[in-house]
Amino acid sequence: TTQEIYVTWNTFEETDSIVEYGIGGLVLTAAGTSKPFISIGADMQIQYIHKVKLPELIPDTKYLYHCGSDKGWSEEFWFSTPPGDSNWSPRLLVYGDLGSENGRSLPYLQEEVMSGKYHAVLHIGDFAYDMNTDSGRVGNDFMNQIQPIAGYLPYMTCPGNHEEAYNFSEYRNRFTMPGNTEGLWYSFNLGPIHFISISTEVYYFFDYGVKLLTGQYAWLEQDLKEATKPENRALQPWIIIYGHRPMYCSNANTDDCTNHETLTRVGLPYLHWFGMEKLLKDYGVDLAIWAHEHSYERLWPIYDYKVINGSDEPYRNPRAPIHITTGSAGCNEEHDWFGYTQPEWSAFRSVDYGYMRLQVHNYTHLYAEQVAVDLGGQVIDSIWLIRETHDPYTLAEIES
Repeated sequence: TTQEIYVTWNTFEETDSIVEYGIGGLVLTAAGTSKPFISIGADMQIQYIHKVKLPELIPDTKYLYHCGSDKGWSEEFWFSTPPGDSNWSPRLLVYGDLGSENGRSLPYLQEEVMSGKYHAVLHIGDFAYDMNTDSGRVGNDFMNQIQPIAGYLPYMTCPGNHEEAYNFSEYRNRFTMPGNTEGLWYSFNLGPIHFISISTEVYYFFDYGVKLLTGQYAWLEQDLKEATKPENRALQPWIIIYGHRPMYCSNANTDDCTNHETLTRVGLPYLHWFGMEKLLKDYGVDLAIWAHEHSYERLWPIYDYKVINGSDEPYRNPRAPIHITTGSAGCNEEHDWFGYTQPEWSAFRSVDYGYMRLQVHNYTHLYAEQVAVDLGGQVIDSIWLIRETHDPYTLAEIES
């Protein structure tokens, strides 16, 4: 099998879009496209967004590359392609809510990436605060800040509420994700994992029409049907979904996730159409990762506010999906504090700034840990999730 990757960058001048790359040196050339983009603001500054696909890459191989044109080249970067089969152990860095001010986790993340241990990053919504601010200058600053991360690893994203301006135009233009929905929702496989990225924002911003909500829901159900076909789940047994706003949280605020009727969870008010929690149950989704709350919270296995632990240990063959919120990478809005009483469904919570490391060891064992940058990179929480069979969670178990 071969693989492909996209390289995306911005310039203020209109130039060619070229990436020179190769295994031992810059011996190959790929050309792409550029399109003008204007961040709406006081001075309507125009820039050009370049996207180049590097096709037919060899699995498990390190490539060097730089991008630009005869008018100037970037510095040299590198990336490594993953192995070609599904039987290996991916490692990822995971976080949400990283701003260009107070981005506390950035130095740690940059150092992690240089270690060469990781295969991808998941940034679970809310970038820069905000990318459109000051006619896009804050977005440009932020993209420069994440370059020491996104220049070396696939930087996989989903939209958050802070990307909403002008119908998510900054998000749609600045990031290149799989599929044809401009990165609002998509899925991809990495080793034994089927990742699904969704937009929770389609439940909240109806100025852009309800069609995004219905379209995503139909797509999600179809994607889960395909992913859970026996032949597919044999190769990618782990199904991990990520989106910006959590279905559950115990923070001391008025956010939707503090209420029982979370829109993403149960669907539209009163009608309860298009709720996603039932899909997670019916298709046996293993892990749901969220952000939005500027804190970290790990839940016990949960469905409809009922804790449904595994038979002997909570996370060994749990009988409902696991939810983790990791939205404390650091931004100018600082922390979201927790309520005084910790609900029985909440296993661990912290307001330390930080990020998550995720490793799927094999077809049955997944490990995740939360790093606190306030504590010099100390691991403050960890979980082994063990599923010997990745089956749907049945209602009989849930109602027992």
